[in-house]
Amino acid sequence: MGSLGVSDDLKDALPVNGGVAVADDSVDVEFDPSAPPPFRIAEIRAAIPKHCWVKNPWRSLSYVLRDFIVVASLMAVVVYLNNWAFWPVYWAAQGTMFWAIFVLGHDCGHGSFSDSALLNSVAGHILHSFILVPYHGWRISHRTHHQNHGNVERDESWVPLTESLYKKLDYSTKFLRFKIPFPLLAYPVYLIWRSPGKNGSHFSPYSDLFQPEERMCIVISTLCWSTMASILVYLCTVFSPLLVFKLYGVPLLIFVMWLDLVTYLHHHGYDKKVPWYRGKEWNYLRGGLTTIDRDYGIINNIHHDIGTHVIHHLFPQIPHYHLIEATKAAKPVLGKYYREPKKSGLIPIHLIPILTKSMSEDHYVSDEGEVVFYQTDIDLSAKKDA
Repeated sequence: MGSLGVSDDLKDALPVNGGVAVADDSVDVEFDPSAPPPFRIAEIRAAIPKHCWVKNPWRSLSYVLRDFIVVASLMAVVVYLNNWAFWPVYWAAQGTMFWAIFVLGHDCGHGSFSDSALLNSVAGHILHSFILVPYHGWRISHRTHHQNHGNVERDESWVPLTESLYKKLDYSTKFLRFKIPFPLLAYPVYLIWRSPGKNGSHFSPYSDLFQPEERMCIVISTLCWSTMASILVYLCTVFSPLLVFKLYGVPLLIFVMWLDLVTYLHHHGYDKKVPWYRGKEWNYLRGGLTTIDRDYGIINNIHHDIGTHVIHHLFPQIPHYHLIEATKAAKPVLGKYYREPKKSGLIPIHLIPILTKSMSEDHYVSDEGEVVFYQTDIDLSAKKDA
């Protein structure tokens, strides 16, 4: 995907050190994450090595081959063993691999898979249809998310509810939205109905999500999705619904939980609450800087380093295999606007208390104000603790 139309009309850049603006962390003042950053997006871009922008289609395809070989191998092993002691291990591993496949399709949607629009589209449809995601429908709504991240009124993914909208929801809706594990199963619902306060479906070419010229793309993606769903139904008749559910259905649920967990924690749950913006206070850079990097331990490499999320949000054209290097190069410019992720053990269990704390505290934002932070519904939290 090309330029997102980012505005450089921000505050003056910092003094330059070796041609790159560097954020000054030496001033002993309370850091305000909602303050306009003292650097421009051009300084961040200049700090990233040029080769980090290069897309290698063969390297991208090698990751696709790797992931599908692992998926096929896991299926073969579990069918051969057919032991209930191994099935839970298979479900966790295969669900994680489905999530890894989604991330590669996500690169196709951003155009960071290759410079070929045709290759991105073909690979993206194969990858996403395999895990029942409508490729173009998701690609377009995700583009909207990137272009408007941090904007209360225009963002698309995990958008904060305003206080007035929140208070109109019945208790059961609030419970399902904020009581784990239900939020971790929200993605299929989002694909069909979107979020509270928003209308449209990722499967309908006439959805509010899409422009008239994009309707044929949505038809194609919905047909690809329907083809995969039909294949699964056919496999249920050839083998058995139970076997298909064990081999594919449970890993698909694990994948959905991974997707909801990762996307939520990249935008919520930092020690100090991150700001959300409206009106003239919002711009692309300030919105992107509210994202949060996460460390997933052994999962980092498996799911293609999607945890390096800040630079990805600012520059989605960078391939996933360059994100770590690009982040390291950009950190001197970002200064305190970059939130160091808490280091994970082998398995990222440290994210569980972060998720539960955020779900219990981050409920809605004020209806007014151009810089707002999440507020807590004390009644809901008290009922959770009861």
